[in-house]
Amino acid sequence: MTLRIEDLAERGLVPPERLPELRRVAENFAVALTGDVAALIDPADPNDPIAAQFVPRTDELATAPEESGDPIGDERWSPVPGIVHRYPDRVLLKPILVCPVYCRFCFRREQVGREHALLSPDALAAAFDYIRAHPEIWEVIVTGGDPFLLSPRRIVAIVKTLDAIPHVAVIRFHTRVPIADPRRVRPALVSALAAEKAVYVVMHANHPRELTEPVRQSVGRLVRAGIPVLSQSVLLRGVNDDPAVLEALFRGLVAMRVKPYYLHHPDLARGTAHFRLGIEEGQNLVCALRGRVSGLCQPTYVLDIPGGHGKVPIGSTYARPGRAPGRWIVEDPAGEPHTYPPDVSDPD
Repeated sequence: MTLRIEDLAERGLVPPERLPELRRVAENFAVALTGDVAALIDPADPNDPIAAQFVPRTDELATAPEESGDPIGDERWSPVPGIVHRYPDRVLLKPILVCPVYCRFCFRREQVGREHALLSPDALAAAFDYIRAHPEIWEVIVTGGDPFLLSPRRIVAIVKTLDAIPHVAVIRFHTRVPIADPRRVRPALVSALAAEKAVYVVMHANHPRELTEPVRQSVGRLVRAGIPVLSQSVLLRGVNDDPAVLEALFRGLVAMRVKPYYLHHPDLARGTAHFRLGIEEGQNLVCALRGRVSGLCQPTYVLDIPGGHGKVPIGSTYARPGRAPGRWIVEDPAGEPHTYPPDVSDPD
């Protein structure tokens, strides 16, 4: 079940007097929640981290000077509809631009939830032709929108087509469905992902409260089928900008056999300034996890450079050159410096 603006008021998730302002937001950006997500919201908490992610607010109508409708430069690298080819060895394939929920910080918020949500059969065929014609493409990342909203029949067709392209070795699906609509991850969907090539699923989760029992069951269906599952999260002010929250999120994911892959610095999408932290704040939060949780629980903190220049790690470095050639100063998880190689004349 999908909830719209009026449904939020009926369920007591927003006061009725806020409806006019929320409708103004909905005129600019798509709005939708699933029943599973709505059930996680505490209407008595004005700072609820789940509501912050999915319930619109008028802050979204303010555009900061640095914000853009295409913050990571997808258009610059889109040679044909449905394809983004930013890196030599991999492409994005976007067969659908609909999501089960619309994150208020989404970097594709200008594209999703509009008309022409499905790539036409001719455009999809042209996208496959592009992949066939470029033997340097080693990995195809099926994204959107959310490709897990496609029927199992359509997913099978995509997987089989990519599986038959000799130079494609890896097929990756990016999805919010295991969190937003976990019961959709049924056996038919899981079976649709079967291939001779390596198939990965990357799910999006930002707060430990999202890791419910139905979510665990949906992820379990994937991993029991032999499909590796990773996660990506976005560092968001008012949602997960706290070491304890990040620790609980990443521990919870790893306990479900999901490897935290990326922690994204939020992109400069229009109307999202209220979510963004400074990079130094983000680095300090990530540093607070070092030595506190297993390496399995630590994703790479990354920034997608505006303008389409690519994704780079931006976590703090623990090593800097020392005064002598070949010597380094390395900080331990507590922030204490040590020389490397150790100074043998130093009794410590």
